[in-house]
Amino acid sequence: MTATTDLSHELQLRYDRLRQIVSELESVAVAFSGGVDSTFLLRVCHDQLGQQAVAVTTRSRSFPAREVAAAADYCRQAGIRHIVSEFEELAIVGFADNPTNRCYLCKTNLLSHVRRIARREGLAQVAEGSNLDDNGDYRPGLTAVAEQGVRSPLREAGLTKADIRQLSRRLGLPTWDKPSFACLASRIPYGDTITAQRLEMIDQAEQFLFDLGLKQVRVRLHGRLARIETDAEGFERLTGDKAVRPQVYQALRRLGFTYVTLDLLGYRSGSLNETLGTDSTIE
Repeated sequence: MTATTDLSHELQLRYDRLRQIVSELESVAVAFSGGVDSTFLLRVCHDQLGQQAVAVTTRSRSFPAREVAAAADYCRQAGIRHIVSEFEELAIVGFADNPTNRCYLCKTNLLSHVRRIARREGLAQVAEGSNLDDNGDYRPGLTAVAEQGVRSPLREAGLTKADIRQLSRRLGLPTWDKPSFACLASRIPYGDTITAQRLEMIDQAEQFLFDLGLKQVRVRLHGRLARIETDAEGFERLTGDKAVRPQVYQALRRLGFTYVTLDLLGYRSGSLNETLGTDSTIE
């Protein structure tokens, strides 16, 4: 199946531009999380470059094992060479303090790690999957991408998240409608210390909610309070079934949370960035 059927002229031009950009890379290590963007980028890289496109996934405390397994499954089924490498964010100086540039610290070290793998494997370039929409939010990680000399083919081609989902669907990618995901450290407010225990609590809480059938979930940690963000379908599931609420409460209590709340605004990407540049004092 090709991605050329029923596309607008403008989207076809962007897709063609992407393929041209990728072809010029010659060989590439793709920082591969298994999400919508990086899966689409990896597919295009593999289509254009064959075995000169290698997926690199880092296994860490802030990246759930289920995501690593899904990334490995995709590469195995697609016949793409896949390298899984251990990476420890908590060893990065300053990361655990959770400053507002936490993502910059992590991305700088992570991309340096991937670059070392690329050099070892004789690959000319490193590419990552940020898209045009990422320019509109607080994304200190993009500074690290630029500093590391890492390519962002999806942004370079002017592709948005909606474009990528549409093209992914045309290509038959299983991730075309996969919910967005961000590292588990993004669930902890800036300034609150990141620990292995807190990351594990968040991971297990989100896994419990996924097992209940929710699809889009964030469990934000505020001290010992769990603030659940979910989409409209998940919101209805948690509020419409009286048996579910105590089940969720008891499960999260067992994980170490004292209070469990449901955010009335529901899921939104980067909600903890809403506090940046504001005075949080209430009089």
